[in-house]
Amino acid sequence: MPAYEPEALHALFVDAFNRADADGLADLYQANAVLATRAGRAVGRHAIRQAYVDILASAGRMELQTLAVLASGDGLALLHSAWAIHSDGNTTSGISTEVALRQSNGTWLFILDEPRTPGFAGSSSHLS
Repeated sequence: MPAYEPEALHALFVDAFNRADADGLADLYQANAVLATRAGRAVGRHAIRQAYVDILASAGRMELQTLAVLASGDGLALLHSAWAIHSDGNTTSGISTEVALRQSNGTWLFILDEPRTPGFAGSSSHLS
């Protein structure tokens, strides 16, 4: 299911994450997107998919709340969310920042994704 509004990316993301669907997660990114991980940058959909394969191997259940969406008339959107992952009685949380790009068919895809927004005290991310 495609995202026809930028904030719909968050709902699709948490659904795919909780189903441990690395392909579904990678499909939310533009072909040349960048995902920040603890290991460095995953560039391109193939590398992003592999990063999520690794992340999902030890991940738990995610909750995510969209905090803000700032969209331009030029097809760019800046998104912020608060997320928490519950796994084995532990919770890891953070604030993420993403940039999404409207595609020619009207759908939205992530182009930049930083799951551990710098400066947030709780951003010791379980995501990568």
